[in-house]
Amino acid sequence: MTAINMNFASPRLLLVAGGAVRQIADVLAKFGLSRPLIVTDPFMVSSGLLRNCLDPLAAAGLAVSVFSDTVPEPTDTVIHAGVVEINNDDFDCLIGFGGGSPIDTAKAMAILAAGGGRMRDYKVPFVADKAALPVIAIPTTAGTGSECTRFTVITDTERDEKMLIAGLGALPLAALVDYELTFSVPQRTTADTGVDSLTHALEAYVSKRANPVSDALALSAMGLIGANIRTAYTEPRNAAAREAMMLGATEAGLAFSNSSVALVHGMSRPIGAHFHVPHGLSNAMLLPAITRFSVPGAEGRYAEAARRIGFAGQGDSDATAAAKLITGLEALNKDLSVPTPAAFGITEDAWNGKMALMAEQALASGSPANNPRVPTADQIIGLYREVWIGATANR
Repeated sequence: MTAINMNFASPRLLLVAGGAVRQIADVLAKFGLSRPLIVTDPFMVSSGLLRNCLDPLAAAGLAVSVFSDTVPEPTDTVIHAGVVEINNDDFDCLIGFGGGSPIDTAKAMAILAAGGGRMRDYKVPFVADKAALPVIAIPTTAGTGSECTRFTVITDTERDEKMLIAGLGALPLAALVDYELTFSVPQRTTADTGVDSLTHALEAYVSKRANPVSDALALSAMGLIGANIRTAYTEPRNAAAREAMMLGATEAGLAFSNSSVALVHGMSRPIGAHFHVPHGLSNAMLLPAITRFSVPGAEGRYAEAARRIGFAGQGDSDATAAAKLITGLEALNKDLSVPTPAAFGITEDAWNGKMALMAEQALASGSPANNPRVPTADQIIGLYREVWIGATANR
């Protein structure tokens, strides 16, 4: 057996249950917290979904403030505004309520408030282990896993760069994982966040930094997501599918937070920064082509992933199962109506004009180095071109 050398970090409390959000006041009390600033987005406020969090806090007699100026792909300007809000009062914690963006925003606010400066000062390889306030995360989508990771991704608005920020400062103190909050999630968001969580699990499993604990979580997540993603997409009120997707997303988050993501995420972040494609959707656009490229580096692992997701049978050889993984991912994208970059509205000239810069930014993030097959800049450009034209040939 190979010697094991691993670290494992997770929230001190993970509360996973239908209706878990109603226990938010009790969770704060466990940690001696009583003055929260809720970080959320305008839709959570206008739709009334935030009442799921506000009402239990009000019933407990807690004074609550809300910062709702977050945006779908968090930016450094929003983080700076959030830190100003933190400094306006005597808060003792942040509650990130919403999808990955509000939770990522809360995490980045806590890091920036601790050290000052600019958000770009904290991007990898900087180790962001300090936070001014603890974060309690309440996800409303089954996708990012941000509720249990030591990462946050923030866009540098001056440089059009999605910055990966990593460290224990980004790890929530507690997470309340409540699938009932996902019933009203739009179909497109269900698809995109679902593929995002599947990508987290797959990349955590094939990463060069995988370990026995991340493997167990990633395999479980792939089984849950593979069996339920289509049902959650077509039957949004299906409680069993929503519960399985929520648990799978959290398991996948724990897996990649303690292993790593790889080439898909490295190439996905620049697409989001330059073309404003939602993160999960850009992952989905890339996933089949990058999997095809990467299989030769870890065929056995990709084969086992195909079996767990349900694309291949236990009796399939590794070569057959790995091939079925690629065709299965292509079929899943079709079933979830994942658009091509062109169908999303990106022009060919714009895409081609950014490929070299996106390749540079992908490599600079460090994520491609974790991939089973590490690409050169030219190979990344080739993969971006393949995704554009929809090529199926091996590279």
